[in-house]
Amino acid sequence: MSHDQPFLADCQARLAFDLLANTWNSVVLWALKDGPRRPGELRAHIGGISQKVLTETLRRLEFNGLVGRRAYGGSPPRVEYGLTALGRTLLAPIDAFGAWAFEHGADVVAAQERYARERPAGPHP
Repeated sequence: MSHDQPFLADCQARLAFDLLANTWNSVVLWALKDGPRRPGELRAHIGGISQKVLTETLRRLEFNGLVGRRAYGGSPPRVEYGLTALGRTLLAPIDAFGAWAFEHGADVVAAQERYARERPAGPHP
């Protein structure tokens, strides 16, 4: 990424940041790193995600070419979601971001607590 270019609305860097800014996008991509899963398996593996939010997230990831959907016939019919080649390219950045969070998460929480003590009035960002 070049440091001298503005982050315009159609900037590819902003597109990438938007993809990772949604908490559930990264979580679902990471949950699919070991292979395709059915929606129920994903929900159980992730925890804390509603069926509605999972469905919206899978559709968004499919729209962006990061996840593929495969439907199987039979009774009952079943559907699996798996990472595309493009989706796999995001695993390293997600892993790096997770490592950063593991290393610096306590620092962020401490900064939030300091901010709350020093500026007690009004809502916080």
